Amino acid sequence: MAPQSGASRRSLLKGALAVAPAVLVADSPGLARVLQPQEQEVSTVEDLMREHGVLRRVLLIYREAMRRIDAKADLPAAAVAGAAGLVRRFVEDYHEKLEEDYLFPRFRKAATLVDLVNVLQGQHNQGRVLTSDIQKLTAGAAPANAADRARLHERLQLFIRMYAPHAAREDTVLFPAFKTLVSANEYDALGDEFEKKEQQLFGEGGFEKNVQEVAALEKQIGIYDLAQFTPKL
Repeated sequence: MAPQSGASRRSLLKGALAVAPAVLVADSPGLARVLQPQEQEVSTVEDLMREHGVLRRVLLIYREAMRRIDAKADLPAAAVAGAAGLVRRFVEDYHEKLEEDYLFPRFRKAATLVDLVNVLQGQHNQGRVLTSDIQKLTAGAAPANAADRARLHERLQLFIRMYAPHAAREDTVLFPAFKTLVSANEYDALGDEFEKKEQQLFGEGGFEKNVQEVAALEKQIGIYDLAQFTPKL
């Protein structure tokens, strides 16, 4: 099924779809979801929050890289470099740009949560510096000397320490508050604008492509199997 675009993605399925059978839609390799009739597509804020899910999966890749550095184990530099590239393209150049261009100005204009917005903006700026450092340290191969491995460990740790609370604060404070700043029509229009930008940057099914990419990186570094994280009590 080809992904829908514009307002059609964000409205209830009606008419003939109301009596249509459930449709199977691939979300990632080996995984599918059932799209039920009359299912409502993700809203503007829900779209931003699920993009944080991709970021959180990158943080898991970074954590595994740190564990391997600590254990003096083999470090698949390509997986870390790939994760940093995904952060640059999907998180920084797309997701954060949406926040900076469409959300932050509205909070500042409304004089609402301005201190929080300023901190978030500053963290975006610092995150881009960290991503550049991680990319340099993993370009071509894993760092061979102890100093570079220690610096990579530090950069990964700083990124995780900042972005875990960053995403959590946006999900629980900023995004819910944003819905109170705009009308329903403006809220829907922004969702359509976000969708248009996603398609311009990544093509049809842009979010799904990025989910597939992070899944491939998880496999590369050995953390894709979710069962391995279940404690054996």
